[in-house]
Amino acid sequence: MELANREGTALPAAAKRKRSQLKAAMKNWQLYLFIFPMLAYVLVFHYFPMYGVQIAFKEFVASKGIWGSEWVGTEHLERFFKSYYFWTLIKNTVLLNLYQLALFPLPVVAALLMNELKNGIFKKMVQTVSYAPHFISVVVMTGMIAAFLNPTKGIVNKIIQALGGEPVAFLTEPGWFKTVFVLSGEWQNLGWGAIIYLAALTAINPDLHEAATIDGASRLKRIWHINLPGIMPTVLILFILNMGSFMSIGFEKIYLLQNKLNLEASDVIQTYVYRSGLLEGQYSFSAAIGLFNSVINFVLLIAVNQISKRAAQTSLW
Repeated sequence: MELANREGTALPAAAKRKRSQLKAAMKNWQLYLFIFPMLAYVLVFHYFPMYGVQIAFKEFVASKGIWGSEWVGTEHLERFFKSYYFWTLIKNTVLLNLYQLALFPLPVVAALLMNELKNGIFKKMVQTVSYAPHFISVVVMTGMIAAFLNPTKGIVNKIIQALGGEPVAFLTEPGWFKTVFVLSGEWQNLGWGAIIYLAALTAINPDLHEAATIDGASRLKRIWHINLPGIMPTVLILFILNMGSFMSIGFEKIYLLQNKLNLEASDVIQTYVYRSGLLEGQYSFSAAIGLFNSVINFVLLIAVNQISKRAAQTSLW
């Protein structure tokens, strides 16, 4: 009887709650209408295509379709793991991402420095100059890099020669590829990456700085003890998102900077998937490699999110 009474009182309460939620949704239908285009985009371009992931476990033939193609299980993954280029691709992909990850704090430092600029006109000028490279297309950017690093006419080699050094063929020597790729990327995205941190800095209570100034804290100490802790949750969230795409590097820029002479340092999983999938027509094999890459990213995202949640009480969920 007691259980029945509990259920009897719980059901109307649940129904009432659902009715109130439905009424609130109907009242604010315009807001849900704004969400619909983005929801449709995610479903059409991100969730529905997951149906095709099964070709990674089949010998896909276009004329037979996905369902008609022969099921081969993990044969393509095993072939990739046993191939002689597996460790080269993993090494190049991981090293490039670790290099980029080592420079992850630079936008934070840039935001802290720009936040300390007091001259409004100079501050806007610095922000504009640092943001501008982000809007340069990848094709134009790679053309600029090639022009700047040209062994005979490039401005970088002209400076090296003026200082008494020998010109360096940056884009044809494998040892220089990672440095050129990462540093040019930081130059292009440094100011844009600092925007989020600048926005987070505006949310810090000014009273904290006033109290610290009265107590005699220097500007450096206020940055270290007030600004940096204040934006740390934002830093951690962006770091977690960054780790979620750790094994995914921008394909276009690498492909445009890649040549036969630097291939041993520039060949990564994305460029290999492009060659094997689109150029050689190995659709199932390239899909298996892409799935492997996505699984690694997913595992890293979950792991880093849990570590951040336990260590700093900041996480995506």
